[in-house]
Amino acid sequence: MHESDAALVGRAVAGESAAFAELLRRHDQAVHAYLARRSGRQDADDLLSEVWLRAFEARASYDRRWPDARPWLYGIARNVLRAHWRRLGRTAPAVLAGSSDPWPDVDARIDAAAGVSALRRALAELPPGDRAVLLLVSWEGLAPAEVAVALGIPQGTARSRLHRARTSIRRLLADDPAFLATSQTQEA
Repeated sequence: MHESDAALVGRAVAGESAAFAELLRRHDQAVHAYLARRSGRQDADDLLSEVWLRAFEARASYDRRWPDARPWLYGIARNVLRAHWRRLGRTAPAVLAGSSDPWPDVDARIDAAAGVSALRRALAELPPGDRAVLLLVSWEGLAPAEVAVALGIPQGTARSRLHRARTSIRRLLADDPAFLATSQTQEA
């Protein structure tokens, strides 16, 4: 039987180092991908160890009512990214210029040149809070309740931001001639 992340964290708090190592094994790739999509692969390689160090230090504060630790880990990763950008004297980019969609089948449905550019422009126009919720749902596969944990916001706020972001993206893409041309080409 698969042990929950909450149980692993509980064992790690009790001093069982192998339990935290299992948590790392389960979520290392997902947390690295989260960081890479927001900071680039090279920075993600450096930042990942900081996320795990902070998670280990904060393991006693983990809310064990949540069986999956990903939202908690994404929240820590988000804070590590913010600290990283502050150290560099930068603000968080709206969307990383070199980022790509994590699912190849999505890329296959849109023209890489026009469609992705239109999507990046639309994402950049979203308010940062709405964009963060949308990307956690679409890129990281979190449910709105898990996004609320990751961002430290109420669940209702996460749901309303997601709805607002999806509505805005639809509107922005419907008004984008490059995206419209791509959509019409695919339908033909």
